[in-house]
Amino acid sequence: MEDSSLRRELAIAVLRVGLIAAASYLTVKWMINAIDPTRKQKSKAKEKAEKTLQKIGISSYKNVLTEYELTIASQLINPEELDITWNDIAGLDEIIDELQTTVILPLKVPNLTIYSKLHEPPKGVLLYGPPGVGKTMVAKATAKEAGARFINLDISALTDKWYGESQKLAAAVFTLAIKIQPCIIFIDEIDSFLRKRETHDHEATSMMKAQFMILWDGLISNNNCSVIVMGATNRPSDVDYAIRRRMPATFRIGLPNLDQRQQILKLILSKESLDDNVDLETLAKQCDTFSGSDLKELCRLSAMIRIKELSNSCSNQIDHTNVDQFMLNLRPIKMNDFMMALEKMKRTKNNVLLNGSEFLDNLTYD
Repeated sequence: MEDSSLRRELAIAVLRVGLIAAASYLTVKWMINAIDPTRKQKSKAKEKAEKTLQKIGISSYKNVLTEYELTIASQLINPEELDITWNDIAGLDEIIDELQTTVILPLKVPNLTIYSKLHEPPKGVLLYGPPGVGKTMVAKATAKEAGARFINLDISALTDKWYGESQKLAAAVFTLAIKIQPCIIFIDEIDSFLRKRETHDHEATSMMKAQFMILWDGLISNNNCSVIVMGATNRPSDVDYAIRRRMPATFRIGLPNLDQRQQILKLILSKESLDDNVDLETLAKQCDTFSGSDLKELCRLSAMIRIKELSNSCSNQIDHTNVDQFMLNLRPIKMNDFMMALEKMKRTKNNVLLNGSEFLDNLTYD
């Protein structure tokens, strides 16, 4: 009897300890989730991922994707929803033609690899050049044209407060891409993430980079995998050599020349009302060293000059109630508008350069 009573008491004690431990674990977990500043952000990201996955036809994602893959899927873009096409890009005909052959065609016709392994798409593509020349637009248009799912990878999504979680998220990027292939993983400013490794790099960062490269090698060795890592940078020399080796297809997108600037201006202004005295060739000659984004800003400033002029001449200020009537009285954009906007932009650029020079001159060293 004593032994039976002792065993019963021991079993009850063990049960109590187990219940207390389970309750403590659940309480601590609830408290951690409650104080997690990114909890709402993660919840919204999950909802976004679910909607995108349903649009691309993965309705049973709960049985297919892991928790980490679902987190990365929040950055997934359906190619049908990409709003950039080749028609929105001017002056890059040679690069577009080469991308059509080396990247897009193998993705659209994967059976080409049956006849030769040399027909497979490159597993890495690097777009490099100065800021504002359209590298991101080219990447999106490539995915649109190829019909490939597009993961616009935000590097901050790979960082986590818990040790080891970043490596799992980095792995999820590739496992998700393989499950939804054909897929393009795009990393803008790739030099900020996969820059040259140094001895003083943080351990977690080094491990994440190593994990990223190991999984990337897995894509390279898999001939039947239609996944491409595409990166953009304006500092290619800062990208780790091991990463550049994994990106054999490189495309330099430089500042547009005279003919390209004229094409870009023509595209931007194709739907605008222009005065007869507007000469795009003359304007393009005045825009030396301007990037595509600079030319777009020039056109925007020019268009706003006439808005300001009409607004100043009207007794009633423009608002959402009279905008239609206001626009009926809007004049075409004149050549003088472009010249005024051009002068303003050049003056601003010179001031930036001058202030930067003065800042360097005034630096003191201990």
